[in-house]
Amino acid sequence: MSQARYFDRDLSWLEFNERVLTEAETPETPLLEKLKFIAIFSGNLDEFFMVRVAGLKKMVEEDFLTGEPTDELSGEETLAAIRRRVLGLVERKYRCLNQVVLPGLRDQNIQIVSMASLNAAQREFTQGYFEREVFPVLTPMAVDPAHPFPFLTNLALYLLVQFRPVNPDAVFDTLAIGLVEIPSVLPRLIPVQPLVDGKRSYVLLEDLVADNLGSLFMGFEISATSTMRVTRNLDYNLLENEVVDLLKSVQREVTSREHQEAVRLDYSGDLPENVLGMLKRELRLGPSDIYQKPAPLMLQGLMALYHLPLPHLKDPPFNPRLPKQMESRDDIFSLIAEEDLLLHHPFDSFYPTIEFLQQAAHDPNVLAIKQTLYRTSGDSPIIDSLIHAAENGKQVTAVVELKARFDEKNNITWARRLERAGVNVVFGFVGLKTHCKLILVVRRESGRLVRYVNLSTGNYNSNTAKLYTDISYFTANEGIGEDVATIFNLLTGFNILSGESKLRRRTQMPSFKKIAIAPIALRTKILDLIEREINEAKKGGKAQIVAKMNALVDKDIIDKLYEASLAGVDIKLIVRGICCLRPGVPGLSENIQVVSVVDRFLEHSRIYFFHGGGAREVYLSSADWMRRNMDRRIEVLFPVEDSDYREALINNVLALYLADNMKARILQPDGSYRKLSPSEGEPPLRCQIGFIEMARLQGIKSLPYDEAMRHDSIKQKGIRPLAKGPRRKPS
Repeated sequence: MSQARYFDRDLSWLEFNERVLTEAETPETPLLEKLKFIAIFSGNLDEFFMVRVAGLKKMVEEDFLTGEPTDELSGEETLAAIRRRVLGLVERKYRCLNQVVLPGLRDQNIQIVSMASLNAAQREFTQGYFEREVFPVLTPMAVDPAHPFPFLTNLALYLLVQFRPVNPDAVFDTLAIGLVEIPSVLPRLIPVQPLVDGKRSYVLLEDLVADNLGSLFMGFEISATSTMRVTRNLDYNLLENEVVDLLKSVQREVTSREHQEAVRLDYSGDLPENVLGMLKRELRLGPSDIYQKPAPLMLQGLMALYHLPLPHLKDPPFNPRLPKQMESRDDIFSLIAEEDLLLHHPFDSFYPTIEFLQQAAHDPNVLAIKQTLYRTSGDSPIIDSLIHAAENGKQVTAVVELKARFDEKNNITWARRLERAGVNVVFGFVGLKTHCKLILVVRRESGRLVRYVNLSTGNYNSNTAKLYTDISYFTANEGIGEDVATIFNLLTGFNILSGESKLRRRTQMPSFKKIAIAPIALRTKILDLIEREINEAKKGGKAQIVAKMNALVDKDIIDKLYEASLAGVDIKLIVRGICCLRPGVPGLSENIQVVSVVDRFLEHSRIYFFHGGGAREVYLSSADWMRRNMDRRIEVLFPVEDSDYREALINNVLALYLADNMKARILQPDGSYRKLSPSEGEPPLRCQIGFIEMARLQGIKSLPYDEAMRHDSIKQKGIRPLAKGPRRKPS
C-alpha cells in the first residue's frame, strides 16, 4: 500500500495533545507545571470528545461520508484509531500523576490523603465541614421503578452507589443503585485541619461525600461506590435558512445542547457487568465509548494545588514589559502616528491595547470606536472601555461573535451589558463566524479624520494575553485604515460574504488595498503568494516560505505547498497542532520541514513570510490554514509595512522558533515527532526564554501585570502604569 498523501486531522490533533503530555513527563519541568500540563491535556481531551469525536460519531450514525478533503480514513477507522491512541495516552497521564507528581508533592509536604488515613481530630474537622458546607447542597438520586434514570450533566462528577438488598433472597427486577452529583460549586480539594508534622493534607470532595453516604441513603447498606462522568455532544450547527433571530437561535442551541447525546462514559473502580450494561443502555453508548480509569477523574480539579504560593515549584516569574516607545509621555495616538507599534504577547504587555481603548473612550477628539469581540475575559477592561466611550457620547460599535465555541453564554451576557450602555451591538452572520481581531478608532485631528487601527492574531482578552503568544499591530496607515473601515461596514451591513448568500451574487464586492479577507479572497491570496515563490524557484532565484500557524489542514494550500516543494522552494512550517501535510517525502515534500513548539506559553500567533524575490514580505493573520478559516469564518491577512518590524519578525521571531533545540519537535514522514536536543558543543536554545530575555533587555518595566490591567489613572492623569522609581533607558 502506498504511503498516504495526508495525515488524518483527528489523529494529528492527538499527536499535538501527546506533546502537551510530554511536557508533564519531561524531568526538567517544575513539579506544579507538570500538574498544569496534565490538567491542560485533560481539558483538551474533553473538548476533543465533545466536538470532534461527537461529530465523527454523528457522521457514522447517519452514514455521512463527507469530512475534510484530506481525510483518507473512514469514520469507523478514525474512531477505532482514536480509541487506541487515547487509551495509551490516558495510561501515561495517570502514570505521570501517580508515580511522579503526587510523590513529588508529598516530598514537599503536600499530599492528597484518603478518609481512612485521618486521625480523630481531622475526622472531626472534615465531618464538621461536610455538615456545614456540603450536605445542604447534595441531592441523592435513587434509581428504581418510581425514579427513572436521571439526566447526567455534561462533565459533572457523580458517585455511583451500589446497595446490598435488604432481603438477600429476594429477586430484584431492577438494580439497586443511586447517584450523587459532586457539586462543582464547592472546592474539589478540602484542606484538612489540624496539620500533622507540618504537612498540608487534602481530601477529595468525592471521597468526603462517599464517606457520608449513609446520611443520604438512610437505612440502605452500601456495597460499593464508583466515580463516573458523562461527556456529551456539545457541537451544534445553525441551519441558516431556518434562523430568524440569531441571538435567540444561539440561546436555544446553547440550552438544548446541554441535553445532547452522550459520547463517552468515564468511570473509576470496578462496575459489575449488569451495572455497566444498564449505563450503556440508558446513555446509548457502545463498548468503545466506555473508558475505565484510575481515580481521581477530572484532574483539572487538582489545579487548586497549582495556585499555592510555592514559586520554587513553578516556572520563574515573568512580568510582561511595555515597548520602549511608551517611555515617552506622549499619548498613544501620537506614538502610533509617528510610527507603527508592534507587540509580541505575552512578552510584551497587553496594556497598550487597554490604553488605546481607554484613551479613545475619554479623548474628546475621538468620534467613533468599532471593535470585534470573539472571546474576552470576565472582568474585561475592554468591555469597560467600550461602555465608558458610549457613555461619553462616542459612536461605539461592537461586533460580538455569539458562536465562539464554549463562550456563547459569556458573549450573550456581554452583548446585553453593552446594549444597555448604548453600544451598537452587531452579532455578525449566521453562516460565518467573525473570527478577525480588529479595532478601529476615528479621531479628528487638525480638521480632518484620521483612522487608528489595531489588528491582532489573538483575542482581546487580558487573561489569555499573558498565556498565549500573539502579535498585535497598531498603525495609522491610510490604506490599512480604509480596509478596516470597509470590513466593519461589511460586518454591520447585509451578508454579502457567504457563498450561499443571494446578495453576494448580485452585489459588487468592495476592493481592498492592503488586507485580504476570508471567505472571499484569503485562500486565493495565499495560493498566489506560494505561486510567486514557485515561479521564482523555476527562474533559479531564491524562493523561501516560513509560515507559523496553529493548524494546517486546507487541502488546496497543502497541495500548493507540495507543488512548491517539487519546484525547489525552501519551506519551513511552524505548526503548533494539527498538520495534515506529510513532510520529507521524496518526490512530494522533501523540501518541507515542519516544526512544532510546545512550551510554557501556548503558541497562538500566525506569521507568514514569503521571500518574494527579495521583497521579504511578512503577513500576520487571525487565520490558520484550515478550510473552516478560509470558507466559514471572516478572517483577515494583513501586511507588516514597517521595515524594522518586518525584519524583526523574520530574524528575531521566526528564526528563533526554527533555532529552538529544547522545546521544538520535527514532524517525521510517518507522522511521529522527533524532539530536538542540543548537539555536542551546541548551546541550548529555548525560543520562549529567548523572547523573555529580549523583552527584559528592550522593554520598560511596568507594574505587576494584573495590577496594570486594573490601572485606571490614565483616565484621570494620562500616565502609564510604569514601575515606581527610576527607570533605565532601554538598550
